Amino acid sequence: MLLKLAWRNLWRQKRRTLLTASALALALFLSLLTRSFQEGSYNANIDNAARFFTGLIQLQHPEYAESNSIYDVIAGDLEQFPYLKNMNSVSYILPRLESVALAAADDRSKGVLVLGVDPEAEDRYSHISSKVSSGNFIDSDSNGVLLSEGLASYLKLNVGDEIILYGQGYRGQTAAGLYTVNGLLHFPVKALDNQMVYMPIKLAQELYSTGNQVTSWVLHTDSLEHVAAVETKLKDHYQDQLRVRDWQDLSPEMAQQIAMDRAGGIFLIYILYGIVGFGLFATVMMMTLERQREFGVMLATGMVRRQLLGLLFIESAFICLLGIVIGTLLTMPVLGYFSFNPIEITGETAQMMLEAGFEPILPVYLDPSLFITQAVAVTFILLLCLVYPSWRLYRLNLVSALKGGSHAH
Repeated sequence: MLLKLAWRNLWRQKRRTLLTASALALALFLSLLTRSFQEGSYNANIDNAARFFTGLIQLQHPEYAESNSIYDVIAGDLEQFPYLKNMNSVSYILPRLESVALAAADDRSKGVLVLGVDPEAEDRYSHISSKVSSGNFIDSDSNGVLLSEGLASYLKLNVGDEIILYGQGYRGQTAAGLYTVNGLLHFPVKALDNQMVYMPIKLAQELYSTGNQVTSWVLHTDSLEHVAAVETKLKDHYQDQLRVRDWQDLSPEMAQQIAMDRAGGIFLIYILYGIVGFGLFATVMMMTLERQREFGVMLATGMVRRQLLGLLFIESAFICLLGIVIGTLLTMPVLGYFSFNPIEITGETAQMMLEAGFEPILPVYLDPSLFITQAVAVTFILLLCLVYPSWRLYRLNLVSALKGGSHAH
């Protein structure tokens, strides 16, 4: 009976009902657009940065994160990690040997970061060969190395020249080697461009005398949503044998930057909800005050206050549901369109993004959790707006409500 009554009451004032629902729909539409573009950009940045350097997850020796020492290595044969091989949601598993060395050429020297990789697998994963600005990319059996342009410029080296790498190898052995520069890599990030040396992992293992061992296994999941689940499974399985680190642990600066930017975006959405909330509160309050005589008659004819409050809540729930449906119907086609036809960035910004290895577009993020979160936020606003009108209705004086209504009439 209350449901029928609430539904009829709504359409007695069609304009007010539709205006209130439209205000909620607009808030939902704007917040969903903002959050979808925001999360889409974050996901693209995380994915690109992971492919470029850290990966989404790394398996390391338990001590390696603190020591960064070539002493703390793990098995470099994937056959020794059958659990890893058979994991669902993991699209790439790559071995890496990472260490430092002193690079020298003629009378110049510089501390460098040496990265031993499986060239073919690494190229499939990060398309590193597209960064080669001159010379050739390396293969697994190559005896040459790739230098970043900034480093090559500092050492005054070019393709075909030789570079000496000198450092400390596994268990105190000396790491020293003379290598030919196969090609130069262009990195837009200065910190990397000034110190990177890429070499085939076999050559790196030979240089550092690690045998068939690596400093980390790099994993990439099918999507970012799977990272937490895969990380938990790996931690449960390997426990103290291996350290499992996700992209947030590997790139804390980026994680912090994204967290701060996300907080700023959410704060703006809260301001939007606040503005909409005030308008909504005024409408709900007016809806309650205008109907005092009607509520008085209902109470006089035997309806209890609890039922009257229930009626108000059901009416508000219908308006809220209507707003969410309209908002979702407005948002879905727009987000769907931008998902298949993303906004393209042009000019200098696009050039910078291309150089950094990013596609110059604004991607959108489509996920049910976003819709659910924003729908819950809209519902919460409406419930908040109902607190004071409900209290007024609960304290309603029957005589003055009937008198006020008849006088107004």
